[in-house]
Amino acid sequence: MVEAKKVAYVFPGQGTQAVGMGRDLYDSYPAARTIFEQADEALGLPLSQICFEGPEDELLKTINTQPALVTVSFACLKVAQETGKGLPSPVFVAGHSLGEYTALAAANVLDFTDAVRLARERGRLMYEAGLKQPGTMAAIIGLDEAVLAEICQQTDTCIANTNCPGQLVISGATEKVGRAAELAKEKGASRTVPLQVSGAFHSPLMQPAVDGMAEILPTITFRDPTVPIVANVTAQPLTIGEAVRAELLDQLRNGVQWQGSVEYMLSQGVNSIIEIGPGRVLTGLMRRINRDTETMNIGNADDITALAE
Repeated sequence: MVEAKKVAYVFPGQGTQAVGMGRDLYDSYPAARTIFEQADEALGLPLSQICFEGPEDELLKTINTQPALVTVSFACLKVAQETGKGLPSPVFVAGHSLGEYTALAAANVLDFTDAVRLARERGRLMYEAGLKQPGTMAAIIGLDEAVLAEICQQTDTCIANTNCPGQLVISGATEKVGRAAELAKEKGASRTVPLQVSGAFHSPLMQPAVDGMAEILPTITFRDPTVPIVANVTAQPLTIGEAVRAELLDQLRNGVQWQGSVEYMLSQGVNSIIEIGPGRVLTGLMRRINRDTETMNIGNADDITALAE
């Protein structure tokens, strides 16, 4: 008997942006045009122009990157749904860090315009938190998580992302992250890679951003998800709107359990993962977590065409 397909949608986070993203969707599909126009109107600025034309330094500003990625990813989803052929409905949705906001729009917890406004506020607050309490992040490749956790304890840093076997990210004050990376190399890490970020994301140094978002989130309507959302912080499903609101605060200062999130979905019978949005970062992580799981990307007009065929 052929195994029934159980699909999860996953949405990428910061780092997958590129000037020109979404332009082919905008030019080819009215549904995408509508999404970009809604984003521009909701934010009161030409976000679509920044996506399509840059300049790159403008797109790379966290305050622009975050709403831009939510917009392009959601446009990909809407076009794929409207073309209608070959896109199964999901049994779970999840997003990597910022991608959780796209997942919330996909699961009808948030209106898209609220999601994009919140993403911009999140970007602004995270950048400002980085100015108040400077910090950075570094990827640690090829080191056991328990060993790295011990190093973090010694250096007053923390594990910010558990992405896949052999790929972890640490976060904290700049000099402390540097020291932790040195110790990681001494303990056997194959590589350490400083990340180009404006702060110590997913660490306690983001508390000013948590405080800022805590004032904004009560003004937004959170509906119960139409499909369970696997939370970054716990790698467990959220099915109630109020729990989602709390998750958005928790994930600012706590680590993203991405490997755990994927493993949870697979344990529930998911056998196909569709990455929706720019890039193929999550598909790459998926291959390290479970190579046997079917994966697909929907990130541009060519992918939509292939889906329809």
